[in-house]
Amino acid sequence: MAQGNHGRSHGHRGHDRAFAVGIVLNLAFVAIESAYGVLSHSMALLADAGHNLSDVLALALAWGASMLGRRVPSRRFTYGLGSSSILAALVNGMLLMLVVGGIALEAVQRLMNPVPVATMTVIWVALAGVVVNTVTALLFLRGREHDLNVKGAFLHMAADAAVSLGVVLAGVGMLYTGWTWLDPAMSLAIAAVIVGSTWGLLRDSLNLSLHAVPSRIDTGLIRGYFSALAGVAEFHDLHIWGMSTTETALTVHLVMPEGHPGDRFIAQVGNELRERFGVGHATIQVETGDERHPCALAPDHVV
Repeated sequence: MAQGNHGRSHGHRGHDRAFAVGIVLNLAFVAIESAYGVLSHSMALLADAGHNLSDVLALALAWGASMLGRRVPSRRFTYGLGSSSILAALVNGMLLMLVVGGIALEAVQRLMNPVPVATMTVIWVALAGVVVNTVTALLFLRGREHDLNVKGAFLHMAADAAVSLGVVLAGVGMLYTGWTWLDPAMSLAIAAVIVGSTWGLLRDSLNLSLHAVPSRIDTGLIRGYFSALAGVAEFHDLHIWGMSTTETALTVHLVMPEGHPGDRFIAQVGNELRERFGVGHATIQVETGDERHPCALAPDHVV
């Protein structure tokens, strides 16, 4: 057990370093990209700078939520603070949508009134963005398969590297064609990419904040599993919700006329729920189905 705790602690320290380095790199690049965006009159650079600033906030929120999620349960917060990761994801989605609105408004104005752009400046600064975002994405490469929070950071930064590459292509296009409208057009394309990558995050985080079943959980399979359990006549009061962006909880009442089967049965069901369905926190109540003392929570519409 001690070795396992050490491994988890080491993993958390590695993620902490990744978040810290990623935030510093992206914050420095936002300052540089914003300055050159103003000097070169490039809306695409300013749009990408706004996107990268939102990434800094996203990384900071994800890091904060990761640290809060490690706090042990207390008398006031009996589940701990793992659900802070849901709030962080929701806030990140809302911030990204606000950034998109500002980018799109300015881009439309630039399309109507084109402004000369320092093309070579745009190309070199955007190339630097490709490097910064790629390096930041690689910081989260190792832990992405086991931690959805880390995986989200990896995918976000990898997408940003692709967006910066799009700005480079716009700069090259302007260099050879002189079409200044390519710059605001690329900023609109960036806005569309942000909306596309953010919509799912915003939807899922909002659903989780309302205690919806996590999208990775198949409720039908779980209901079928309970129906097939030996000795179970029926079940009710089944509830499944996300305790955080990585942890799922479940409660259910099992009607077993032969009486309580013992702790071994409960432990087996809990293990199968964890291994087969990804439900790590299950609370199971066993009833005999005595009609003289019916369960008040038996109807599906009662919560």
